[in-house]
Amino acid sequence: MLQIRENISLKPHNSFGIDVKATYFAEIFTENDLKELFQNHLVKSQKILIIGGGSNVLFTEDYDGLIIKISIKGIESQTEGQNVYVKAGAGEVWNDFVNYCVEHGFAGVENLSLIPGTVGASPIQNIGAYGVELKDVFESCTAFEIRTGEIKTFSFADCQFGYRESIFKGKLKGQYIITSVTFRLSSVPKINTSYGAIETELQKRGIENPDIADVSAAVSHIRVSKLPDPSTIGNAGSFFKNPVIEKHEFADIVGKHPDVVHYPTADDKIKLAAGWLIEQCGWKGKIVGETGTWKNQALVLVNHGNATGAEVYHFSELIIDSVKSTFGVTLEREVNIL
Repeated sequence: MLQIRENISLKPHNSFGIDVKATYFAEIFTENDLKELFQNHLVKSQKILIIGGGSNVLFTEDYDGLIIKISIKGIESQTEGQNVYVKAGAGEVWNDFVNYCVEHGFAGVENLSLIPGTVGASPIQNIGAYGVELKDVFESCTAFEIRTGEIKTFSFADCQFGYRESIFKGKLKGQYIITSVTFRLSSVPKINTSYGAIETELQKRGIENPDIADVSAAVSHIRVSKLPDPSTIGNAGSFFKNPVIEKHEFADIVGKHPDVVHYPTADDKIKLAAGWLIEQCGWKGKIVGETGTWKNQALVLVNHGNATGAEVYHFSELIIDSVKSTFGVTLEREVNIL
C-alpha cells in the first residue's frame, strides 16, 4: 500500500551520503502507485523531486517537499530478427540490467557496465561511457504525466537527446516521471573497444576476439580501478561533464598544452577530458576538510566522512575557477545541485 512518510533522512537515498531530510517521502512500485499518489491533496501543495538510486544529485540543504523514489521493477524481452527489444522497469538498478543483457547475449549496453543509478534515469541524462551513449540503444520509454495522470510513450525523436541531455532535462523538466524504458539491442554483437583503455585491458587478459561479456568485464575492471564504491565512500561518479568546444578554441588550447586529452565528436567539435584538465590543475587526490577529489580520478568528488552538500559544492567551485583560469574552459556540473 502506498505510504507518504514524513521527515525522512535522505542519507541512504543519495550516493554522496549527505545527511539531509525530506519533509515527505514516498516509494513507488507500480504505475498505479503514481496515480494514487497524485490524487492525494497533500501532494498538490508540495514541490517534488524524483529519485532512483540518488546517484546524480547533491543535496546542499534539507528538501522541503516530497521526494518520490521510483522502485518499479521487471525486465522482459522480445526478439525480432537480429533485434532484441528489452523493456525494463524504471526502478531496476542500471548495472543489474546490463548484467541481465550480457548474460542473455543481448548486445549494445556492455560498454555501459557499472554506471551508477537506475534504468529510469538513463534517458534523462543520456548516460554514456567508453564510446557508447544511451541514445545509441534507445527505442522508447513510458512516462507518467504529472498534470494529467496519463501514461505517455516517448520515441527516440521525442526525447531530443544531446550530450548528457534530453527533453526531460530541458523543455519537459518536472512534467513527467519515467516508468519504463525499452532498448533496441542485438543478438549479433558489434564489439566496440576503441574508446579509453578497453583494448589495453583486453590485451592484458590475453583476449583477441572479445565477446560482450569480455567487454563488460573489462569496462567493469577499469571503472573499479578508477572510481570509488559509493557504499564505501560517498560520491556521485563523474561530477563534471567533459566539455565540448569548437575547433578554433581547441587550437588555442593545444598550442599551449600539446598533450591535452581530447576526442572528436560527431558534429565536428572537440570533446576534452575533464578529469585530465582538473588533474593538470593539481586537484587529483586533493582533500579539503571532509571533501575532495578521488585519488585515482580527479573527475570524481567524494565525501570523506561527514561533508555537507554545501562543502562539496564550494569545493567544485574552486575546481571550476582553477580550470577556467588555466585553460579558458568552463566546466559544467553533471550532478544535479539541490
